[in-house]
Amino acid sequence: MFCVECGREGKIFRDGSCLSCYLKTHTFTEAPETLDLTICPHCGSFKFKNTWYADHIGEILRKLIKSNFEISKDLENVDINTECKDTKEGMSCKVFISGIIDGEQINEEHEILVRLNRTVCDVCSKRFGGYHEAIVQIRADNRKLKNDELEQIDISIKGLVEDLQAKGNRALFITDVAEEHGGLDYYISEKAAGLVIAKKVQEQFGGEIKQSSKNIGMKDGKQVYRMTYLIRLPSYEKGIFIKLGNSFYQVVSFHGNKVKLFDLSNWIETNADVKTIQKASKIGGEDLIKEMILVSQKDDEVQVMDQKNYDIKVIKKPKPVSFDSKTIKIVNLEDRLFLLPIV
Repeated sequence: MFCVECGREGKIFRDGSCLSCYLKTHTFTEAPETLDLTICPHCGSFKFKNTWYADHIGEILRKLIKSNFEISKDLENVDINTECKDTKEGMSCKVFISGIIDGEQINEEHEILVRLNRTVCDVCSKRFGGYHEAIVQIRADNRKLKNDELEQIDISIKGLVEDLQAKGNRALFITDVAEEHGGLDYYISEKAAGLVIAKKVQEQFGGEIKQSSKNIGMKDGKQVYRMTYLIRLPSYEKGIFIKLGNSFYQVVSFHGNKVKLFDLSNWIETNADVKTIQKASKIGGEDLIKEMILVSQKDDEVQVMDQKNYDIKVIKKPKPVSFDSKTIKIVNLEDRLFLLPIV
């Protein structure tokens, strides 16, 4: 068939015209000259239809375009892409819209100005106002937490919050962190997240969780409560040496209410509950470990020399093992010498 416009023979698209001629006088999308977009100057979130989003600018622009452009219902498999550059007025954007009509690929382009209105978002407004629904308190039983423990806990909690935020929970934030009574207090924006954080700390560092609530007023006719989650870590920290009964152990790690212990007599790891090791005697930390020169070794024992006073000691091997290094580590617990594995 022949196109009524150009006279060329070929496929007719619509109204007797080929696709090329038809598109000279028809469009399938219409765009406004300007669009207004609200952005938070603090966190970079965007507001769309009274809801704040932490989406990428490209995704927000697609939502804004779909809402404000007139796009023909005949256009199928619509794809929207943008190219923007900053200007004094806002952002100058090229909008590329493509789709399929009657089996033909349609591509249209528009230029618009996106004006940015800067307003503090709902979440940042709460953050600046000190808003929090939960307090996560980290304490240790009968001791102050060491600096390295505090650092590890802080990294773990902040990492978890970042993971939850990355999964779409933009309403979650840490309002404040305070050092209190040899531990840390975390002020959390959401009660549910506060419990998740408390359980994660318990899982990684052991201990017990206690929770309490406080009535802080009314909202929409309902009582509002602030939760406090207290995680009391074990009195024994990772790496210390303890005596339980007549046996000597090193604390390896914590997992919830369970403690992994390393039996120094046979180099076997075993699990115990927190209540069990509360009965143990604390001997000391990793500062008790000494490095000694390996003089000789047999199948069941080694001969070592103190690097300071050159005393020679014979120590039984906890299991058949051969030491290839020039020095080995030992620990003296109540006048008993134990070999430590080479890590």
